[in-house]
Amino acid sequence: MTERHALLTVWETGFDWSTAPDADHVDVHADDAEPVTYAARVWESPVVESPFAATELIPSWNARTPAGTWLLIEGRVDGQDGWTPWFTFARWAEDDPAGESPITRTTLRDQHFATGRVETDTWVAVPGHGVERWQLRVTAHAVAADEIAWPTVTLVAVVASRFEIAADEPTSLPGVGRDHEVAVPPRSQRLHIDTFPEWDNGGQSWCSPTSTTMLLEHWGRAPERDEVAWVGHEVDPEVVHGVRRVFDRSYGGAGNWAFNTAYAGTRGLRAYVTRLRDLTEAEAFVAAGVPLVVSVTFREDELDGAGYETNGHLLTIVGFTAEGDVVSNDPNSHRVASNDEVRTVYRRDQFERVWLGDNGGLAYVMHPRNVALPAAPAETNWG
Repeated sequence: MTERHALLTVWETGFDWSTAPDADHVDVHADDAEPVTYAARVWESPVVESPFAATELIPSWNARTPAGTWLLIEGRVDGQDGWTPWFTFARWAEDDPAGESPITRTTLRDQHFATGRVETDTWVAVPGHGVERWQLRVTAHAVAADEIAWPTVTLVAVVASRFEIAADEPTSLPGVGRDHEVAVPPRSQRLHIDTFPEWDNGGQSWCSPTSTTMLLEHWGRAPERDEVAWVGHEVDPEVVHGVRRVFDRSYGGAGNWAFNTAYAGTRGLRAYVTRLRDLTEAEAFVAAGVPLVVSVTFREDELDGAGYETNGHLLTIVGFTAEGDVVSNDPNSHRVASNDEVRTVYRRDQFERVWLGDNGGLAYVMHPRNVALPAAPAETNWG
């Protein structure tokens, strides 16, 4: 077996905030924006040391940001030349400036260092290298006032990984997930083609928030009808609501992984991004009644029954057949604008290859805190 290392570190307690200097910020994505001075406080994670040289880091967080507040999520790594400066993963708030947020939710382009770079929501090492020490920092900002309702942070996580999987490597054999299927409501992104084009061409590119919405509905955490009344139509407005809450202005899309899990966090789920090593790990989740959102890349001839090709797509794993094939609620629904076309069965060997090959087993884990996850492996990539 080639390398499949993934280590998830999670903090859910011990957020000891320190007072930070006031910070001036101009929202460059807002027309005619003026500088605003924010009160600030900061939390730094302990330094994480890994047993392997990680080539990628992906952060996650669950938080609530009351009106007038936002979070700055940063990271740094210890490379051959010492620690990098702090780099930005996100300027994040659960709403947007049309609602209660004082800033535009966004990542930051063009962050390059000798040891690596930031690609939207992921820190990526330079080819042939890796890092064994890293750290996260979260800074809470609030409009200065006599009494401040600060953001509330309940989870911060980072998954470190090193995946090098040969194209001809044998795929996993069916396991505990066989003949299990979680009843997840189907939602098609295709129903939203040509709507709200300002958010990444409408439903054409809404696979991630559509998949996230399916899991929110499954867990009974989707927005209520009064929350989505602003959408203005009755065709699955919960999906559009989700798009608005995950849209990344600099990236220009709704597929930011951490923004999707953060949105699920605002709906009361415990949610983070991780990487799984093969479908046997995904089967453990399904057997425990926990569906997943995963990322795939493939040509049309690499995944029978899909009816399309993609250089990056999010869909769900909701079950496995008795033979071990993957049952998916695929929001692209064979390019047909119908929720009836969402459920699809994919060949196990093909699915595992298009999930692991370019995407390193990427998965969103989203569950209520009272729903237990399966036992994690020794090199812990969930918990």
